[in-house]
Amino acid sequence: MTEENAAKTVTVEKKEVNTAAQSNGNRAYCVALPIAGGKPLKLVGENPHDFIQFLKESSVAWLNFPVKDIKKDAEIIAMAMGFSSTLVPTLLSNYLSAYEDRDTELGLMLPAVAVKKFDVLISPILILIRKDLILTMHDETVNRLVRFSRYADAFMRKIKPTLIQQDKITIILTRIIDENNNRNFEHLREVEAQGDELSKNLLDPMAPRGLIAPDIHNMKHALISYLDTLWATLDVINSLRHGDAELITDSPKLLARIGILSDDVNRHIALSEHMSEVLASGLEVLQSIYNNQLQMLNNRLALVMTWLTILGTGVLVPNTLATILSNPAFALGPEDKGWYSVLLIASTVISTWAAYWWIKMKGLLPFKVD
Repeated sequence: MTEENAAKTVTVEKKEVNTAAQSNGNRAYCVALPIAGGKPLKLVGENPHDFIQFLKESSVAWLNFPVKDIKKDAEIIAMAMGFSSTLVPTLLSNYLSAYEDRDTELGLMLPAVAVKKFDVLISPILILIRKDLILTMHDETVNRLVRFSRYADAFMRKIKPTLIQQDKITIILTRIIDENNNRNFEHLREVEAQGDELSKNLLDPMAPRGLIAPDIHNMKHALISYLDTLWATLDVINSLRHGDAELITDSPKLLARIGILSDDVNRHIALSEHMSEVLASGLEVLQSIYNNQLQMLNNRLALVMTWLTILGTGVLVPNTLATILSNPAFALGPEDKGWYSVLLIASTVISTWAAYWWIKMKGLLPFKVD
């Protein structure tokens, strides 16, 4: 490659990096421990090249880069910061989470969850690690690490300078994962709030069942999606804990912190599964309500049919008598209206009572339902 072509290639790469940086809605933020010791240093910038000299003077640093399109911009920024070109595409090719150990560099992908009513929004957080740098990248809509960066210098001030490099990297990485987990756990409250609202609707006998059933299904789906992210996070934490990566510490005390993260995720998985069981019970309750309403309707219809049968039988006898006596052979006249009226009334009462008594004796009369 000629010097001219090489210069053109570098110019194109810089333009790509600048384009990726200019698409950021939030500025990149870097906190580092200087090689010479002392307080942590902070630097805010918009371009990866803004941090290169700053990182050379640091013993260990954390750089957070919000991007507009993580699938397009993350690879460019990672390469500009010295990571291999295939690391980011390999991580993004996985579902929800990923763990990629390449000895000299380590890549993680964790899910960031946001719940809005029944919608579970999942965004990836990329964590790239080398000997002296932890680079995190995420969408602009994910602000959990942006908030953490505001007091990251105070956190890094507590890291002892006498620790080996792997210990420092592990402490910072554990804190970043813990911050993401805590923000994910907070969104379980939103699901719980929706569950409480559904419980109120189930208690209301006048609530439209046609609207409650879809809500229960949507909440069930939201819980399943939320559980998927927790299981994905747990896989990454367990891989980090037991993967024996070169860049991660071997200190049992620091590895125990990763174990605590695993326990926290397991606890919230148990809580989510318990909520799923509660929802399943809600579906059973809803089915019971439907069955009860159908049974009540059937009872009312049976009661109406029974009384119609009694009344029909009671009217049948006087109607038959009236038909027979209206024949000219009997030659009834106006003078017979007295005993004729008494006959019709008496036959109606007697036949109605007889039909009621017979149905009651046979046990065919249903109980009245409110």
